[in-house]
Amino acid sequence: MSGLLVRLNARRPDALADFFVAALGFERGRGEAVGLTLGASRLRIVGCEGQPYPAVVPGWSPLFQHFAITTTDMAGAVARLGRVGGWTPISRGGPQKLPASSGGVIAFKFRDPEGHPLELIAFPEAPAGAPPRIDHSAISVADTAASIAFYQSLGLTLGSRSLNRGPEQDRLDGLDAVVVEVTALELPGGGAHVELLCYRGDYPRAAMPAAPDDVAATRLAWPAPADLDGLAGTLAAHIVSYDRAGGTLLIRDPDSHLVQLTLPRASSRRPARSTFGLKPRTRFDPERT
Repeated sequence: MSGLLVRLNARRPDALADFFVAALGFERGRGEAVGLTLGASRLRIVGCEGQPYPAVVPGWSPLFQHFAITTTDMAGAVARLGRVGGWTPISRGGPQKLPASSGGVIAFKFRDPEGHPLELIAFPEAPAGAPPRIDHSAISVADTAASIAFYQSLGLTLGSRSLNRGPEQDRLDGLDAVVVEVTALELPGGGAHVELLCYRGDYPRAAMPAAPDDVAATRLAWPAPADLDGLAGTLAAHIVSYDRAGGTLLIRDPDSHLVQLTLPRASSRRPARSTFGLKPRTRFDPERT
């Protein structure tokens, strides 16, 4: 596994995969009913039996998480989306062009048929006809500084930052009078990145983590650092599960978003034993999910 992998839970994974193919141009991996690609970007859709996605999850909610898909033809992308049923808009008034201080992008947010938030995004500097890809996955956080520190401990590095506000941002988010701290965090190998969204204001952000089998339990995965044992020791309070033999660590960040770190297969053949009071679990390999 290399780069960022986005994993979605779904009650009807095959039907949701069909939506991503028809509406957004993804391709199915060979022999994998729920493995999808968009150029070099990867998406996994996994069947689940937990709670459905809540009907209302605003951008400031700790549960909110989306991933953004690039396009160089926003009108065409939205028209294609419009020919496929089942999705619902988040943005008001269609795609929004943000001011230069917010990146100057054109963006449109919506929910897929199972409720996951998604975004179409067009960058002003992108060459015409550039192939689509997953640009980033954005997660809502309560404290930018705390989240930066946490993700830096996982090996991510600080990228661009902006403060987004104004009527265009309000319409994009389907909210009113928002002020959003936007912070990019880059993975060691480059490619799609993680984006922090911190909505300034007194919002009711009480922790309400999704159970791992709920539809809202989106998971981000990327390669683990070589010293996964050391990282697990440092982040013991954040661990959901640790399969030491399989080299897979599943953790929650300070806002309860799920992150999975997996060692390359050749590095994960270790004796199985209980670690930090946690029993070894069945190996999870996102490439085969």
